[in-house]
Amino acid sequence: MPKHHQKSQSPGGSQRQLRVSETVRHAIADILSQGGVHDPVLEGHLITVPEVRMSPDLKLATIYVMPLGGRDTEIVLTALEANKKFLRGEVARRVNLKFAPDLRFRVDDRFDEAERIEKLLRTPAVQKDLHHDSDET
Repeated sequence: MPKHHQKSQSPGGSQRQLRVSETVRHAIADILSQGGVHDPVLEGHLITVPEVRMSPDLKLATIYVMPLGGRDTEIVLTALEANKKFLRGEVARRVNLKFAPDLRFRVDDRFDEAERIEKLLRTPAVQKDLHHDSDET
């Protein structure tokens, strides 16, 4: 009798995807914070790893990174891509999976989006609406 798998309704994927994502995130963050990659660009930047998303088959990890202060993002991404093979080997050594996932690096733009929303909330039109609503209650 064949097994039928239901697709996960959660935004981050299944529980297994979320657990593996967090384990890979910790591994990458540790490697970068301990200076495990001998690259002058990466050694000269503090890089945060706010999120990792795994594909359903756990063979692809999309790693979202942000250099401290949001500067030099393209340079940092290029350095990470250049050291992808080493990082994949380190992740494979630290995370117990059947296959080492391919790594894909992306800039985490959530901070920019949060700033854009914050600016929108401070516009006079929105402030007027907010004050109008609070006067009615």
